Amino acid sequence: MSATPVTACRACGGTLGAVFCDLGVQPVANSYVAPARAAEREPAFPLRAVVCDACRLVQLDTVVDAEGIFSDYAYFSSASSSWLDHAARFSREMTRRLDLGSRSFVVEVASNDGYLLRNFVAAGIPCLGVEPAANVAEVARAAGVPTEARFFGEAYARDLVARRGHADLIAANNVLAHVPGVNEFVAGLAVLAGPRGTVSIEAPHLLRMVDGVQFDTIYHEHYAYWSLLAMERLLARHGLHVFEVERLATHGGSLRVLAGTARREPGRGLLEVRAEEAARGLDAAGFYAGFQARVQAVLGDFRAWLWQARAAGRRIGAYGAAAKGNTFLNAVGATAGDIVAVADRSPAKQGRLLPGSRIPVVTPEALLALPLDDILVLPWNIGAEIAAQLRRDGFRGRILTAVPAMRELAG
Repeated sequence: MSATPVTACRACGGTLGAVFCDLGVQPVANSYVAPARAAEREPAFPLRAVVCDACRLVQLDTVVDAEGIFSDYAYFSSASSSWLDHAARFSREMTRRLDLGSRSFVVEVASNDGYLLRNFVAAGIPCLGVEPAANVAEVARAAGVPTEARFFGEAYARDLVARRGHADLIAANNVLAHVPGVNEFVAGLAVLAGPRGTVSIEAPHLLRMVDGVQFDTIYHEHYAYWSLLAMERLLARHGLHVFEVERLATHGGSLRVLAGTARREPGRGLLEVRAEEAARGLDAAGFYAGFQARVQAVLGDFRAWLWQARAAGRRIGAYGAAAKGNTFLNAVGATAGDIVAVADRSPAKQGRLLPGSRIPVVTPEALLALPLDDILVLPWNIGAEIAAQLRRDGFRGRILTAVPAMRELAG
């Protein structure tokens, strides 16, 4: 695994300016460690986000090789029931909105384990997943979802159009942050959409990230952090025109951006988000200042809480071996001496150690069998779902999250 310093904006080529957030040197967040390799030092790289002076895209200034990150991946979308519900709603809404049927063609880019496309398969709508992680693509195919294990870009899109024709719907949900070469990627979306297709992009909203101090969504797999302002500028360079935007609660606050190569009347949601970003000053440098200080305050508060809990003899576990949790734990300097274990439902993570902190990953059942006083929920975006499950399973101690501040979850 290697890394390359970035000297110009990956979207527009502009000058990279002020530091937005610096989380030090960290290992790749999803590089879980086999116990046999626990004594080995893992590769670690600068984790620092900066702002483009021209298009205002927030992005990492060090890029870790995408092949090294995504060729064998430990994240499976189907592990979250709330995310499956979100995918099912999206499928129903887009089928109705675009009048999709047996003669349509739906493509999802970064389709993971088929969590979304299985809804189109069940509805008899022809579809194809494009997933770069071969191990994850195989899981999707085993579930009956047609999937090609490829990285998506303009050349691949032209090949796919030659084989299958243009797509009526291209879903690029929660993938734009993962793409180092965004211009080739978006050019491929435009090619695949052709004159009539709709491109649907979901991405966490930078505005909500700032408001919620969601610094733990910064990790090496996320090369960029998107506002509507920066996204519209990128899409327009490749002939894709945004016609509607929907606000979503997912991932702490996301946008669903709908675009196509044909110009359409802007929808109400698009106009509202444009106005909100303009009012908050996202096109000026001042908006991006001060985030680092707020991040350090959150980390300091957690360190103080952890010290007090340890001093009182409390035994602490964690739930959710998510990438955001690894960013948080490594930024705060936590180890297995602080948190005895973290539970996760993904078999691909169980039995391994978290990168950096070396906290062991166990099954939820194994975590609850330990004598714990507190459980820290690391994926705070689904904290309510996890807390409710822990209570149903009999945990009676405190359930907490640390972002944007320490608080106890009701469950």
